[in-house]
Amino acid sequence: MPGARRPETPADNGSGPGLTVLLIGDDPSSTVPDMWDWAGRKVRLRTARNLTEATRLLTHDVDCILLDLAPAKETDDPVADGAADTLGALHAVLRMAPAHAVLVMTPETDAERAAEAVRVGAQDYLFRDELDGAVLSRAVRYAVERKRADLAQRQLTESRMRAQENARLERGLLPTPLLDGSDLRFAARYRPGRSRALLGGDFYDTVRTPDGTVHAMIGDVCGHGPDEAALGVELRIAWRALTFAGLCGDELLSTLQKVLEHERADDEIFATLCTVDISPDGRRAGLCLAGHPAPLLSRAGGPPRLLPYEFGGPALGLLPHARWPRHQIELGGAWSLMMYTDGLIEGHVGEGRLRLGQEGMAELVARRMAAGLTGEDLLDTTLNEVRDLNGGELTDDVAVLLLDRGRG
Repeated sequence: MPGARRPETPADNGSGPGLTVLLIGDDPSSTVPDMWDWAGRKVRLRTARNLTEATRLLTHDVDCILLDLAPAKETDDPVADGAADTLGALHAVLRMAPAHAVLVMTPETDAERAAEAVRVGAQDYLFRDELDGAVLSRAVRYAVERKRADLAQRQLTESRMRAQENARLERGLLPTPLLDGSDLRFAARYRPGRSRALLGGDFYDTVRTPDGTVHAMIGDVCGHGPDEAALGVELRIAWRALTFAGLCGDELLSTLQKVLEHERADDEIFATLCTVDISPDGRRAGLCLAGHPAPLLSRAGGPPRLLPYEFGGPALGLLPHARWPRHQIELGGAWSLMMYTDGLIEGHVGEGRLRLGQEGMAELVARRMAAGLTGEDLLDTTLNEVRDLNGGELTDDVAVLLLDRGRG
């Protein structure tokens, strides 16, 4: 119906391109009335006599396909001719343009096929006999918005499913400490630097072997992405297996370095590590450091202090034949040992460039312990204060592990 009255719409605001509609119909003389978008701009119309022509005209700027479902008859279009049902052309269009809005036009006498077209996947249908500019303009706008909403909902659903799957996977990869039979108390906190992630490049674990020795470790793979997180999980699992196999100290770290060298994506990847093995009576421990910050030890009646670092070796993956000496530590009867990754000490203090550092962290923990905080309360308060000093969330992964023993 050419020359139909333009529907009342908001004035053209001239912002951005208008809509483009692709009309597919085997009658080259068929016409549709002028259409107008939300801003009063005239809709651009392209016409194709069959699906072969439509394929050439279906460019990225087409917003809606208007399919004229003429009565079934022979055509020269191999795609439509090959369809066995009366909606063969629609099925072909939906396969050809899965991300585009689709409107179908039928005679009013073909209402059943029009309704079936919507069930198949079209956004709406129109009766060709009652078509005018206002109806068509409104239908095109509705179809475009509905398709956009459908695509957005599908993407949101897929995103949620991926997030839930990743969350289940990452949660399953977090360690479960194995300390049955030990009188040591365990607490840990983990905050990945990646937004909305559960797992980062930091890793930790704690197990008790059959001889009564408690083994603890904490480490950090350089970087913050999912590849680093996966490598951290591999190293943690390898550490647990090697520990139960009886390896300790330099022998264990040398084997872990071989695992790292075979599993890392490139030769620039390295990992820092701190391991502690606590004797069955809980009074002594062996410490190995591989480029990692030294733990914080607090004995009964004294403030926490950093254990010596100079006995450590390089990070795993830096030197092919490195050695990692095991340093003996006297713990005493009652003590608390905090192991952590560098994300805890590299946050800023205030708005300047000054960082908290190990000494600042030790002073912070000492104040909280003097106030009577222990276990998970101590870790939660420490992490919150470090974040507050930083002026917001820490960008690096943070893992903290706390083992303590009452007077024995």
